[in-house]
Amino acid sequence: MKISLDWLRTLFPTDKTPAEISALLTSTGLEVEGLEELESVPGGLQGVVLGTVLTCQKHPDADKLSITTVDVGDASPRNIVCGAPNVAAGQRVVVALEGAVLHPTSGEPFKIKKSKIRGAASEGMICAEDEIGLGTSHAGIMVLDTDLPNGTPAAEYFGLGSDHVLEIGLTPNRADAASHFGVARDLRALLRQPVQLPDVSHFHAPVQAEGQAIGVQIEDAEACPRYAGLLLESVQVGPSPEWMQRRLRSIGLSPINNVVDVTNYVLHELGQPLHAFDADQIGGNGIRVRRAAAGEQFTTLDGAERTLKAEDLVIADAQGRALALAGVFGGKTSGVTEGTTRVFLESAYFDPAVARKTAQNHQLKTDASFRFERGTDPHMVPLALKRAALLLQEVASARVAAPIVDEFPTHIEHTSVRLLLPRVEKLIGHYIASDRIRQILTDLDILIVEENDVHGGPEWIVSVPPYRVDVTREADVVEEILRIYGFDHVPLRTHNAADFLAGFPQPDAELLRRDVSQLLSGQGYSEIVTNSLVNSDYFETAEQPAADLVRVLNYNSADLDVMRPTLLHSGLEIVRHNVNRRQRDLKLYEFGRSYHRQPDGSYKERPTLGIFLTGNLQAESWQQPDAKTAYHHLAGAVLQVLRSLGHAQPGQQPVQHPYLNGGLTLLLHNQPVVHLGSVSPKVLKQMDVNQPVWYAELDWAWLTKKYRGALTVQELPKFPEVRRDLSLVVDLGVTFEQLRQIATKVEKKLLREVNVFDVYQGENLGAGKKSYSLSFLLQDPERTLTDQAIDQVMQKLMTQFEQQAGAVIRK
Repeated sequence: MKISLDWLRTLFPTDKTPAEISALLTSTGLEVEGLEELESVPGGLQGVVLGTVLTCQKHPDADKLSITTVDVGDASPRNIVCGAPNVAAGQRVVVALEGAVLHPTSGEPFKIKKSKIRGAASEGMICAEDEIGLGTSHAGIMVLDTDLPNGTPAAEYFGLGSDHVLEIGLTPNRADAASHFGVARDLRALLRQPVQLPDVSHFHAPVQAEGQAIGVQIEDAEACPRYAGLLLESVQVGPSPEWMQRRLRSIGLSPINNVVDVTNYVLHELGQPLHAFDADQIGGNGIRVRRAAAGEQFTTLDGAERTLKAEDLVIADAQGRALALAGVFGGKTSGVTEGTTRVFLESAYFDPAVARKTAQNHQLKTDASFRFERGTDPHMVPLALKRAALLLQEVASARVAAPIVDEFPTHIEHTSVRLLLPRVEKLIGHYIASDRIRQILTDLDILIVEENDVHGGPEWIVSVPPYRVDVTREADVVEEILRIYGFDHVPLRTHNAADFLAGFPQPDAELLRRDVSQLLSGQGYSEIVTNSLVNSDYFETAEQPAADLVRVLNYNSADLDVMRPTLLHSGLEIVRHNVNRRQRDLKLYEFGRSYHRQPDGSYKERPTLGIFLTGNLQAESWQQPDAKTAYHHLAGAVLQVLRSLGHAQPGQQPVQHPYLNGGLTLLLHNQPVVHLGSVSPKVLKQMDVNQPVWYAELDWAWLTKKYRGALTVQELPKFPEVRRDLSLVVDLGVTFEQLRQIATKVEKKLLREVNVFDVYQGENLGAGKKSYSLSFLLQDPERTLTDQAIDQVMQKLMTQFEQQAGAVIRK
C-alpha cells in the first residue's frame, strides 16, 4: 500500500521528516518497506532560476537568433544566445544556468553547458515550458509576471515541491489502516495530535428531490447492513485537475475522468469505497440490493460475461437488472461515460464474508473488494458520500439534486471487551500506569464504558469501534496498548520467566520421511515398496513363535497368509529377484510397517525403516579392485540417519534380533531403536539368497516421536582440543562400548570424544586377551588445557579402566 506524505499531511499536519514518520509507523506494526521521493517535475528544476532580459540584439550571423544579456541575480549579467521569436528586453524569464540538467516534456534529458553559438558566447538558456517539462508549448520562451527577485529558484515560483511516498506492508488484520486517514489515526495515537478530517460542514442537499428521486431497497440486510446514495445532476465529465491527478499518480493510480477519480480519491483518503452509476441507466429510478439468481448473466466493466451464483450480492435497479457486483466491480452498461450528466453515488457497508466470496467466485481483486472483504467502517458511509459530493461540485460542476438516501436496517454495534488491568502487565511483561493505558485507548477510539473492582484487580469494560475488526479479545486490546506504548520501551529483564509454556507440535512424519529418503537416495540407496502380506512358512522357527504372528483369516493365497513381523523377509524377496537376474550389487531401503500380536491378544503395528546392503560397494573397474560391502558401510548410513534426526551418539550392545548374526543394537535413552548386522545364513538359505546381506531395522515410530531437530547451534570453541592415546589389554569379553561408558562417566566436563583406532589379538598377549588402542579428545570451553590438567584426567581414566574393566595399561 502506498501513502503520499503530502496527502497525509493534509489530514495530520506534522513537521516530522519522512524518515521519522517511517520509523514511527513501523513501530506500530505498519511496516514501511520503502520510502521514495517523487518530484513534480523530473529534476525538480535544479539550477533553473528567474531572470530579467536587460538587452536583446539580433545575432549578426543568424537571422533567427538573438544575443541577450540577462540578470540572474549574480554580480554581473550573463550573455545568452536565444532562438525564441518572442524574446525582448525587459521581460521576466526562466533561465537554466550552466550545469543544470533539463528534462523536456518529450525527448531525453540534456545538460546546459557554456558554449559558442555562431561565434557568440552563451552562458545558459532562456527556457520555453516544454524544455523544462512544464507543458507542451514550444511557440516561444515563457514570459512571467512577477515581482520576485532575479535568482529566485523557478521551483519556488511555480510552487513545485517534492513528495515522499511510503510503501507500507499492510498485514491482513489492519484493514483499518488501508487509507491515508487510517495511517493518520496511528500517528495521532503516537504523537498525541488531532487528525483533521475533510471539512464537510458546507455540504447542503435540498429537503426534497428536485425531480424524480432514486430510492433504495435492501433485500438482504445481513449481507448489506448499510447502503447510502446521493443523486447529482449537471455533471460535466472531463479530466481531473492537476493536483488530483498528481496525488493519484503518486500512489500508483492512473487518472480516468473527474467522476471516477473522485471516487478513487475518497477511497484512498478515507478508506471508504464508492461507486458512481450513470443515473439515467438506473431503470425505475430505484436501487435494489439483492442476491443474484443462480446462473444469472452479468457483464462487468472489463467486458467479461460472468455467470453469477446464488450467493453473490448484486446492486440492481428497480426493474431487477443487475448494475454491479456489490463491493467488487461495476457493470458495463451502468458506468459513467463522457456523455453522463446525472450521477448516482453509492456509499455502503457490505458483509466481509459476502464480498470475499463474490470476489473469489469471479477471480476479481479490486481496491474496493480488498477493503470490503477485510471490513470497513460502517460509520464512514455518509461522511465519504458528502466528501465526494463536495469534490464533484468543485471539479465537475455537479449539483446535489436530492437528499442523501441512507438505509441502515442492521445497526452495527461496538465490540465490548473485558480488560483486567493486571493482565496487561502479565502479557506485556512490563508495568504500564493505568493513566497511560487510559490515554492510549482514548487515542485509539477505544472507550472505557465501565470500571469495576473484581477479584484479581481493576477491570475495565471497553468499547471497540467496528472499524477495528481485528480487536475482539482482551489479548487484542493489550496488543493495541503495547504497539502504541512501544516495544522499545519494554526493557529486557535480567532473568526472564514465564508461567506458560506452549506445547511443542509433533513433527510432521511425512516431512521427516522425505528428508531421510533424500539422505539415503543421495548415498545411492534405492527405495522399495513391498507387500505387507508374507508367507507364514518363513517364520515356522524357534526364533519367531507362531503365537506372535498376525494371521489373515480370509487370505486369498496360502503364500500370503500372515502380516509381516519384520521387513527383512519381504526385502530379501526383492534381493533374490534382482540377484537371480544378475543384479548383485544392491543398496535398498523401505519405509513400511511391521505387525505384532501382543500377549494379551491385541494387535500392534509399528512403522519401521529397513535398510539392505549386499554385493560390491561399487561397480567393477580396472582402476581399483573390487570392494565387498561390509558392516561399517551399513553402520555409516544408519548413523547418518540418526544424526539427521538429532541423535548423535547412541549406546551400543550386541545385536538382539532373531534373524541377525553379528552386529549391534543401538540404544537411545536405553531404548533399543536400531538392529543392524549380517543376515543369518539360515535365513539366507531359506530365502534362496546365495550371497551375504547386511540388514538394519530402525524403529521409525520411536525416532519420529523423539525427533530432536536436525539443526543444532552452538558457539565455536575458542580454545584448542588435545588428543591423548592409550593402549590397554583386556579380556576378550570386554567391549569398546563398555570402555567408552567408563570414560564418559569418569570425565564429563573435558572429554569430548573416545575412539578406537586399533584392535590386536596375539599369542604374546596371553590366552583370552586382546589389546585396544584408544584416542581421547579433551577440550575446555573456558581455557587452554595445561599438561597438569591433562595428566590428571588421563590418570583418572587409567585407574578406572584397571578397576572396572580389569585392564592392563601398556606403556
